[in-house]
Amino acid sequence: MSNVKAASAVKVNPVGAFFKALGNDLKELGVTFVKGDFATKISFLIMGFGQFIRGQIVKGIAFLAAEVLFFYYLFAIGLGYLKKFNTLGTVQTQKIRRKTVYGDNSFMILLFGILTIIAIIAFIFVWRLNVKDNYNEEKILRAGKALPKNKKVLASLLDQNFDKTLLTLPVAGIFVFTVLPIIFMICVAFTNYDKNHQSPTNLFTWTGLKNFKELVSFGGDGFGSTFFKVLLWTLVWAFFATFIDYFIGIAVAMLINKKGIKFKKLWRTILVLTIAIPQFISLLYVSKMFAADGLINGVLMRWGWISKAIPFWTNPTLAKITVIVINIWIGIPYMMLIATGLLMNIPADLYESARIDGANAWEMFRYITLPYMLFVTGPFLLTTYTSNLNNFNVIYLLTGGGPQSIKFAGNAGQTDLLVTWLYKTTVNDTNYRMAAVIGIMVFVVTAVISLIVYNMLPSVKDEEGFQ
Repeated sequence: MSNVKAASAVKVNPVGAFFKALGNDLKELGVTFVKGDFATKISFLIMGFGQFIRGQIVKGIAFLAAEVLFFYYLFAIGLGYLKKFNTLGTVQTQKIRRKTVYGDNSFMILLFGILTIIAIIAFIFVWRLNVKDNYNEEKILRAGKALPKNKKVLASLLDQNFDKTLLTLPVAGIFVFTVLPIIFMICVAFTNYDKNHQSPTNLFTWTGLKNFKELVSFGGDGFGSTFFKVLLWTLVWAFFATFIDYFIGIAVAMLINKKGIKFKKLWRTILVLTIAIPQFISLLYVSKMFAADGLINGVLMRWGWISKAIPFWTNPTLAKITVIVINIWIGIPYMMLIATGLLMNIPADLYESARIDGANAWEMFRYITLPYMLFVTGPFLLTTYTSNLNNFNVIYLLTGGGPQSIKFAGNAGQTDLLVTWLYKTTVNDTNYRMAAVIGIMVFVVTAVISLIVYNMLPSVKDEEGFQ
């Protein structure tokens, strides 16, 4: 038992483990080259050569085609961009008389430079598979066994290896439309790519950590001061938007499910209508209702309750309170539906035992209902919080991030979240360098909060179930 505890206490150094695995792999490559036959040695240079010699035509064509396509791309396209990757271009576009002579394009150099680096890494991986496959085939033949026929290799793509066949296109799509743009955005954060450095007219170049220093710098009315103010409001907004909806949603579900309540289906239907109507329509309509010349102010002034319009969207504090209150109207139906199903699964014996022991309604909620709900909905609560950190629709459609402030940089407003500020920085200011930095910070904030809270969830600590 003590040995198990000691072993579990040993921490694995990921960096050391990586270099150890790399060393073992290089050692294996050396052994393969020394002990391998002629075909295996040639396959180090000509991929698929060993497979062709041994009659594995299908795999030979696949490896050889991968090598040919890689070197064609590298010398025809990639290498030209890769050479300029360290500067992102030096030749400016010029207009000589009436003719425009185009120079380097920093955007394309960065994009294809990243693509070329990834292609090189992928080729090394495929090359390693080729060498390993050659050596495995050689060992099979030395053992006196026969290699699988080409028809069987093709058939395996629809049988034993069907998972690889099925995942090829989705993985390629994820790489092209998700991984590559993320890497590109991260790289943009280390450049001066903005409205004054637009390709192909003007070049942009690497600036190192300058943008990050600008974002976290204190003092003045620059990006640093604005970032921390927007970050604080983002965290406050996500907290109230999540937990107010959560507890009120549970309360509404308990109220509707209570014995003696009539027209239960009607009340649920009325609440669900909020979900059925697209937010693009409902939020824009609500935004107009609370405007200075909107329905709410008009009715209150007509009744004589107020003498002038309430500044719902022009007063910073009131605007923040208003968006939180309106979000309650949007979020309660979702939580009500989830809580309705979960409340029905709580064993009635627990409540009956509590009543016999003299527990009142509040005590039963505190010690039975709430712990059960937190246990079951903990992961959902975490995902709701992280989604509210990036809740673009509610803020942008209601206030547009306003009211604006001259003390905020990057066209940020008093109710802007990091994600809406990111949108404005990109679309309105075309400040791509700072937008990329903000995007990275959004990921960091979301990831840190998610990891910390996830490890604190009761359902993670106690996977056996609610007791």
